[in-house]
Amino acid sequence: MKDDPERLLAGLDAEQREAATSFGTPVAVIAGAGTGKTRALTHRIAYGVATGAYRPQAVLALTFTTRAAGELRTRLRELGLPGVQGRTFHSAALRQAQYFWPRAYGTELPGVSDDRVGILAAAARKLRLAPDSGQLRDLLTEVSWAKVSNVAAADYPELATRAGREVSGLDAAQVGRLLGVYERVKAERGVIDFDDILLCTVALLAENADVAEEVRATYRHLLVDEYQDVSPLQQTLLEAWLGDGRDHCVVGDPAQTIHSFAGASPVYLNTFAVRFPDARLIRLVRDYRSTPQVVALANKVAASTRLGTVQLQSQCDDGPEPRVVPCADELAEATLVARWLAEQHEAGVRWRDLAVLYRVHAQSPLFEAALTDAGVPFVVRGGEGFYSRAEVRQAVAELSRAAGRDASVPAVDGCRAVLARLGWSEQAAPSAQGRVRERWESLAAVLALAEDLAAARPGADLAALVAELEQRAQAEHPLSADGVTLSTLHAAKGLEWTAVALVGVQEGTLPLSLARGPEQLAEEARLCYVGITRAKSALLITWSRSRRGGAAIRQPSRFLDAAAPASPAAPTPRRRPPRKVTTEQSARCRVCGASLTTGAEHKLGRHADCPASYDEAVYAALVAWRTAVAKERAIPGYCVFTDATLMAIAERAPADPEGLLAIPGVGRMKLEQYGPAVLGILGR
Repeated sequence: MKDDPERLLAGLDAEQREAATSFGTPVAVIAGAGTGKTRALTHRIAYGVATGAYRPQAVLALTFTTRAAGELRTRLRELGLPGVQGRTFHSAALRQAQYFWPRAYGTELPGVSDDRVGILAAAARKLRLAPDSGQLRDLLTEVSWAKVSNVAAADYPELATRAGREVSGLDAAQVGRLLGVYERVKAERGVIDFDDILLCTVALLAENADVAEEVRATYRHLLVDEYQDVSPLQQTLLEAWLGDGRDHCVVGDPAQTIHSFAGASPVYLNTFAVRFPDARLIRLVRDYRSTPQVVALANKVAASTRLGTVQLQSQCDDGPEPRVVPCADELAEATLVARWLAEQHEAGVRWRDLAVLYRVHAQSPLFEAALTDAGVPFVVRGGEGFYSRAEVRQAVAELSRAAGRDASVPAVDGCRAVLARLGWSEQAAPSAQGRVRERWESLAAVLALAEDLAAARPGADLAALVAELEQRAQAEHPLSADGVTLSTLHAAKGLEWTAVALVGVQEGTLPLSLARGPEQLAEEARLCYVGITRAKSALLITWSRSRRGGAAIRQPSRFLDAAAPASPAAPTPRRRPPRKVTTEQSARCRVCGASLTTGAEHKLGRHADCPASYDEAVYAALVAWRTAVAKERAIPGYCVFTDATLMAIAERAPADPEGLLAIPGVGRMKLEQYGPAVLGILGR
């Protein structure tokens, strides 16, 4: 490698090359989404070693997750540098603390506890508090935030209130006292927790000059990837490692700071040139991921929300314009997205190269159901599938027991009563984000499913609701490993897909209604930017005017203001076939002529309470055929066709494949699988 260092620069663009070859001064690389920042960082290390600017044993490359650290090491090995240290902050700190602690203090570093919940519960008992499991998880978040933000327990009430932090059911003073007792319980047990690793290492270096000097002599070249995610405590540790040294390079994008709630802050990246006046600032602007159309939208959103990132320049071929589509309600939105994904797949995109991104986990059940109905395989990233969540499993079990006592209770009434016994109340929505809020939203989604069932099937009882939920749970897992990714925006960071549906982009959801103040709203804007920049080619952005049929009370997200001028209008009946219609104005009941509002009504082409016009014998034959197919394939019946789709087929009695394809819920894949059999039953 030392014989030919220039070969390491051959594949780099001008800005990446500058980042890889600038030594002798602090360097900050502002790297936009898709610009190859990690490539620039690893090639800088390789070029530095090849030219003698770096000693490989003296390099410490830092990042924030085990996955990212593994990627760093893999890339470095591919460049012929297996000995270079690529670690997380915690991994590097723990290694140093375990090695030097006995020398400095004459004893081993205390063990790192894996029972933080148990310690916190013990601390709560000492204060005569009885937090539930959701509150305990939210309290652990506060423990971590206080430590990484350098907030002492005594200062927590004031600083947490100032930062807009809440734990549902507890005031800030109670949380502050609990944090103090938590530390005492740890000390009694002789253990530290995960966040203490950094605190112990900072203390070790501050109190022992000889240790600090040895560490700095060992790691003379410091590099940090994803620097926009550094916390105050991590920055303090970085400065302790650096000392008076100046040989460091940081890489990041202020527009992709989406973990502020956990203590991450872009302030250190944004003020790098202030702290190091002679620093070299390098901007990576060439986007190798996304089409010019996607990049143009990302740039508009970044500029309108003042995210402080670079203006990206796409290096890719042209692609379709991003679509912004309003939908009548959430059910219609999910149906539209499922159809769009199927169309993308039919056009040659692999399922694994498609994604649906949303703000919170509670948005997933409708999309899980819509994809299941459409026969689209999926996997859930960054969390459990809806029906696998503990609170949902508990709710379904309680609903089943209630149905066993009296199955005839109306679905919505019975569901409300069961959820009330579980402590859920529509009027008592937690005012803070966290696990308590997530539980509340999951149970709210169960009630929404009950209400949707009642709207589609008037008179549905508790037994019908339980059967529906159990069927949905059975079909939750993907049909194959090659599935569409369902993910929160947080879990999607660092990933990319050929085609992305960014859903629920309305006020109250993105940004969240819980977002208060400019800092929290800025975080929501960054999440929107991250979602847009995950798409390589096709991008669909959707929002719904109401949760389900009814008055249109929602407004599109303020983040779409910049997108509106460049976005195509929502589809209308004149421009697209009837099955593509997605707004309440664009489809009317063929019986009474009034607007259709729900997804089920769109499928039927009429309101649920308007008289049906199908042949009962034909409908019964379709149901019997579906039952046989489902049994043969060992799948729920609605994975073949839903009741609403079968009813629509019986009513419209299409004469040919194209007529069958025009019915919502069919699609080309199901047309190929089931079309001949269905048309045969219709006598076509």
